[in-house]
Amino acid sequence: MNHKEPGKVTEAQIAVHWQEEQYFHPSEDFVAQANMTDKGIYDRFGLNNFPDCFHEYAELLSWYRRWDTTFDASDAPCWKWFVGGKINASYNCIDRHLDSNRNKAAIVFVPELEHEPHEVITYQELYVRVNETAALLRDFAGLKTGDRVTIHMPMSTDLPVVMLACARLGVIHSVVFGGFSGKACGERIADSGSSVLITTDGYYRNGKMLDHKVKADEAVKVVSEAGQIVEKVLVWRRYPDTYQSEAPMKPGRDFFMDEHLPEFRGVRVEPVELDADAPLFLMYTSGTTGRPKGCQHSIGGYLTYVAGTSKYVQDIHPEDVYWCMADIGWITGHSYIVYGPLALAATSVIYEGVPTFPDAGRPWRIAERLGVNIFHTAPTTVRMLRKFGPEEPKKYNFEFKHMTTVGEPIEPEVWRWYYDVIGKGKAAIVDTWWQTETGGFLCSTMPAIHSMKPGSAGPAMPGIHPVIYDEDGNTVAEGSGIAGNICIQNPWPGGFQTIWGDRNRYIKTYYEKYCKDSQSKDWRDWPYFPGDAATQSSDGYYRILGRVDDVINVAGHRLGTKELESACMTISDLAEAAVVPVTDDLKGKVPDVYVSLQPGVRESKDLEKAVVLAIETEIGKIARPKNVWIVPDMPKTRSGKIMRRVLASISNATDVGDITTLANPEVVEHIRDMVQS
Repeated sequence: MNHKEPGKVTEAQIAVHWQEEQYFHPSEDFVAQANMTDKGIYDRFGLNNFPDCFHEYAELLSWYRRWDTTFDASDAPCWKWFVGGKINASYNCIDRHLDSNRNKAAIVFVPELEHEPHEVITYQELYVRVNETAALLRDFAGLKTGDRVTIHMPMSTDLPVVMLACARLGVIHSVVFGGFSGKACGERIADSGSSVLITTDGYYRNGKMLDHKVKADEAVKVVSEAGQIVEKVLVWRRYPDTYQSEAPMKPGRDFFMDEHLPEFRGVRVEPVELDADAPLFLMYTSGTTGRPKGCQHSIGGYLTYVAGTSKYVQDIHPEDVYWCMADIGWITGHSYIVYGPLALAATSVIYEGVPTFPDAGRPWRIAERLGVNIFHTAPTTVRMLRKFGPEEPKKYNFEFKHMTTVGEPIEPEVWRWYYDVIGKGKAAIVDTWWQTETGGFLCSTMPAIHSMKPGSAGPAMPGIHPVIYDEDGNTVAEGSGIAGNICIQNPWPGGFQTIWGDRNRYIKTYYEKYCKDSQSKDWRDWPYFPGDAATQSSDGYYRILGRVDDVINVAGHRLGTKELESACMTISDLAEAAVVPVTDDLKGKVPDVYVSLQPGVRESKDLEKAVVLAIETEIGKIARPKNVWIVPDMPKTRSGKIMRRVLASISNATDVGDITTLANPEVVEHIRDMVQS
C-alpha cells in the first residue's frame, strides 16, 4: 500500500505488507468423511436469520426444557441466550452418552513420566467419579447452586472430574492455570468470592515433581488479607496415600480428596436442571492494566457454541481420538478439551507435561500409541517442536486427518512446516482466531469447505459477522490493503455475559468504543471490539495482526509486530522471533528484535544483518529495527508464550515487573545484561 504522510494514518489503520500466500486444498478423503460439507451453512447463518440460526447448534444438545426466547437483548450488552430453557452441562457431557458409549474412552491421561501407564477413563467411569465428587462437594464441602469454587490444578484426570461435578450441581467453577503463582490464585479467589479452593499436592514438569500445595497456602493468605475466608482447601494427591508437598496440611481447613471420596462411594447425584442463561464458569483473563477480568460464561449458550464448533470446525466424530495440547486452565482447554469434545462423545487426550520431555519425539510417540487423528496446539508449541526436533515426526507412524492452530497468529513459514512435516502433507489445518471472552472460534476455515492459506485465519465462522473499523468508526474496505480494528457486528451464544462483578468495565473494555447508542436495546448498536488488529483480503479471509496494543507507530506508520516477526522467520536458522517497541528520539518508537536460534546454529553478525535484510525486504526500510538481539531463549510463561512485555521493559530500561511465574526467569537477567551493558 502507499503510506500516508506521518500524522495522516489513523490510530486504527496499520501498514500492511503481507504477501498473499498460496492455497492448500483439503484432501478428497478428508472431505468425504467431514461433518460439514454444505456451503449453504453460511446462508442459513446469515444476519437475516439471526438469532434463530443458532438453533442448529443448540439441537446438538439435550435439553430438559426447550427455550422460550432464543436471544434476549433487554439488558444490552449483557446478552442472554435460550432464555426459559433448562439444561445441565454435566448431563450433556456424560449421562446422555451412557446408553451407546458407556464403555468408550472419554479421557486418556498421559503422565509426563514415560514409564508410567496411561489412565483410561470410560464414560461409565467418568459418570461414577463425577457423581461421587459432586456428592463430596455438596455434602462435605457444603457447596450449592450458584456458589463459586476456585480450582488451581495442573493437567490431570481429576481436573475435568471436578469441573463436571461442579457443573452437575450448578456450582460456578473458576479454574486458575496451574502455572500461576499462589498470589495470582488468591486474587482470583477473592474476586470471585470462592469459599472453597481445590488443588493438588504436586505434579511433574520437565521430569521434576513440583510442589503445588505451597501455592494454596500463599493463596489463602492473599484472600485473608482481602478480608475473606477460604473455608476448605481440598487436595488431590498425585499418588494416593503419598504426599508430595513440603507444605503442612492445616487441620480443619485442608483435606485430602482421596481420604474422603470413599465416604461417597456409590452415591448418585441427579444433575440440577439449570436455567440456560445461568453461569457455568468464570475464566479470568489478564488485562494490560488493572486486576484480572472474570469472564462469566453461561451454560446453554456456551455449551451450544462449543459443541457446534467442535463438531464442524474440529470435525470431531465419536470414534475420533482427539488431542488438544493446551492446558485446561485456559479457555482453549475448557472449550476444546473438556466441554466441546465430551459433549460429542469423543475421546479427549490429556497430557501432564511439556511436549519436549524427555525429547521432542514425545508428542509423536503419544500420537502413534493412542492413534490420535485430530491434533490441536498453539504456534508457540509448533515453533518449539520445529526448533528441538524438526525431523522427529518422520520417525513415527501416526497420521492426523485434522490439525488446529490457536492462540496467536502463525507465521507462514511455521505453518508450512506444520502442514508438511507434522501433517505429512495430508491433514486439514484450521487456523482459528478467538479469545477467552468469545468462548469459541470467531474466524476459521471450515475444513472441508474452504482452502487453507498459511498465516490466515480464514473467513468468519457461520453466524459471526465481522467488520473492520478505522478509529472513527468508518468501515475499512475488503481487499483495500489497509488494516484496522476488527469488531463483531452481532452477538453469538458463546460470548461471555459480563465481567464478574464489574458490568461497567465489561462495557467500557469491549463495547464503548464503537457503540452507536448507549441507551439502545438493539444489538446492532453494540459492535463487539476484541482489541485485535486485522486486515481482510479480497477473498474474504481475515489476517489477524495481533493485539492493537502490539502495534508500533514508527514516524506515523503503524506496523504490526506479528508481521515483523513473520519476516524474521523466513530465515531458516531462527527458531523464534519477538518484536517489541523501543523509544526513539527521532521516530517516536522503533522495533527492537529478539531472536533465538535453531540448535547447532552459531550466533554471528551475519545473522543479525540477515534479520535486518529480511525485514527491509519483506516490509521496507521504514521497519528497520534499532537492534537485533540474539538470545539463548525467550522469557516464556509456563504455557510457552513469549513474554514480550518483559522484553519491551528490558529494551526501554524499565522495571520488568513480576517474573516469578515465568518458566525460565533466569534468562531475564541474562538478556538484561546483554542489552543494558
